[in-house]
Amino acid sequence: MGAPRREDVVGPAGIEKVGERAVKRAREGRRGRAPRVLVVEDEALICVETADTLEHQGFEVHLALSGEDALRRLRSGLPIDILFTDVHLAGPLDGATLARLAREIHPELVVVYTSGTVEGVNERVAGSVFVPKPYNPDRVAHMLTRMSAGCA
Repeated sequence: MGAPRREDVVGPAGIEKVGERAVKRAREGRRGRAPRVLVVEDEALICVETADTLEHQGFEVHLALSGEDALRRLRSGLPIDILFTDVHLAGPLDGATLARLAREIHPELVVVYTSGTVEGVNERVAGSVFVPKPYNPDRVAHMLTRMSAGCA
C-alpha cells in the first residue's frame, strides 16, 4: 500500500477523526448489537486495560496475546467487526500480516493498528487507521464508537 498518509495516522489530538470508509464498513449489517472487537496485543497489561475500557463503552471484546492466536480464532469462526492490533507482536505473525489475513476472512473488517515503535504501517490494508502509542484507552474507545456508529 505504500507509506502511510498523514490522514491515516490518528494522533492524540485528532483521534476522533477517522476515515469515512472505515465508518461505512462498521455500520453495514451490524445494527441491533454491540460492536465486536478483537484486541491483539502481546503486552498483557495494555491488552487488559484496553479491553476493560472498550467493554465499559459497550463493546463485545475478545482478546489475543499473539497474532497466531488471533488468526486461529478468526479461522475457527470468531465473528468480529473491528480488529485492533499492535503492529509488532511476539511470534512470527505481525499486525500487518494479521490484518491482511483477517480481511481475507472478513472482507468488511474495520482495522486499527497501533504501535509505540513505528509511526505508521507500510503494508496496511485499505481504509485502516493507525493510532500511535502511548494512547489513551478512553480516546480509542471513543474513536471506535464513532467508527461503529449504528452498530448497537
